[in-house]
Amino acid sequence: MKWTYRLGAFTLLIAASFFFSLSAWAQETHTPAATPAAGAEQHKDADKETPVPPEKPIATHHELALGGKTLKYTATAGTLIIRDEDDKPYGSIFYVAYALDGAEARTRPVSFLYNGGPGSASLWLHMGSFSPVRISTDSPNPTVGPPFKLVPNEYSLLDKSDLVFIDAPLTGYSRAVGKATAKDFTGVDQDLHAFDRFIIRYLTVNQRWNSPKFLIGESYGTTRSAALADMLGNDGVQLNGVVLISSILNYNIRAGGYDAVYIDNLPSYAAAAWYFNRIPNKPADLGAWVQQAREFASGPYAHALFQGHNLPAAELESVAKDVARFTGLTLDYVKETNLRISPTRFRKEVLRDDRRTLGRYDMRFEGVDLDAAGESPSYDPSDTGISGAFVAALHDYMERELKYESTDAYRPSANSIGQWDWKHRPTSGGPGMFGPGGEQAQPYVAADLASAIRKNPHLKVFSANGYFDLATPFFATEYDLSHMDLDPSLRGNVQFGYYPSGHMIYLNVESLKQLKDDLAAFITKAEN
Repeated sequence: MKWTYRLGAFTLLIAASFFFSLSAWAQETHTPAATPAAGAEQHKDADKETPVPPEKPIATHHELALGGKTLKYTATAGTLIIRDEDDKPYGSIFYVAYALDGAEARTRPVSFLYNGGPGSASLWLHMGSFSPVRISTDSPNPTVGPPFKLVPNEYSLLDKSDLVFIDAPLTGYSRAVGKATAKDFTGVDQDLHAFDRFIIRYLTVNQRWNSPKFLIGESYGTTRSAALADMLGNDGVQLNGVVLISSILNYNIRAGGYDAVYIDNLPSYAAAAWYFNRIPNKPADLGAWVQQAREFASGPYAHALFQGHNLPAAELESVAKDVARFTGLTLDYVKETNLRISPTRFRKEVLRDDRRTLGRYDMRFEGVDLDAAGESPSYDPSDTGISGAFVAALHDYMERELKYESTDAYRPSANSIGQWDWKHRPTSGGPGMFGPGGEQAQPYVAADLASAIRKNPHLKVFSANGYFDLATPFFATEYDLSHMDLDPSLRGNVQFGYYPSGHMIYLNVESLKQLKDDLAAFITKAEN
């Protein structure tokens, strides 16, 4: 995919999902050199002060038929003010909360949900997953419309938990206020502090300190959640559970070096080859087929890549045949790539004979390029196929149903990735290998999550993964979560779910149904 800073809303949802040094690349390639004029302008901006708006909640009342019952609930759309270390207002954070009427707030679970980017509003989870309404799409085909269909969500989590959808700073209706500027939010730790302060403020305003508490993040939202779990714990907010949907927990090059990305992706390629019937004698069970691919990727394939150009010819031939078998690519093509198939090449090559390409966020989506030549797809059909529906649905819903009006424009995304500060200092310190005092040049938040679990041994984690997600491949997530060095007594705190869908698991309605059931059981167990 072509990287620019004029990214679409859905593109920003995953803009941070590379496993290499994206931040360093962005700084070297796109950050202009400082000039006296630029410095003067920055000084001028620093003197500006944005008026602090009042916290203005708008409440509306609704009903939802769910599980054979009629749930009456209150939807609240509004903003909360967060304050910096000097107790000065610096952010107005927008949220939409759903609370079951008549429930005992002290014992009723509350879940905080958000998307990633970094720089994405929460409209994707809000309009697609667990809220009382959801957008109906034609996935994995491009969605027809408008008018788009917003339907009651029979797979909402409202029967298990109150839900608070949070728009990250600078997205949605969330804004910098006072003397704050974008740089106060555009960074790993800056973002964490903003969410930490928002959640604490929400718990205080709504008297929810004693409620069972859950974090539900998607994509970079999982990066946020893993570190936020430890930060909140250190601030006295004990969580019951963390849900990681389509995870990215480590931005550093892990063991295996640059070859790790090929190993991580191969089981996902195998899933796509299975879906598109590119496997001779296709097995009936996707999970069993993926397990074979895992074993091959971590065994013979990893061993072959480790040897580099010293790989014996006989072993090259044998491994290439298996790579071709698992990926649905030709043996000659696999050899020409030296066994190393990039995601963009796979998306272009596997259906080349049909003149089709695959989506990155969801490989079930098919695209049509101008021609069938070339090394990579010209666009991502899993982006273009749903973006218009989600953005339109959010606007219509906010205005018609939630009665929320603002003179500000709703920002599905913030053009903040170019300024993002990728450095991370874990709140509990970090391994010395990451720099002086434990500072990491890029975040390795699986360590933060492990710290949170050690300090709160009751904390439960659920990792949800789409088989056809090529933005945050499930095999990489499994690696990161299995390398947290947890004591044997704590390893059962982490469980996994797998779904025949992509990055946005809920785009497959059957997968959404399964995910709802899995999370309902997870919340019930974790709150007790």
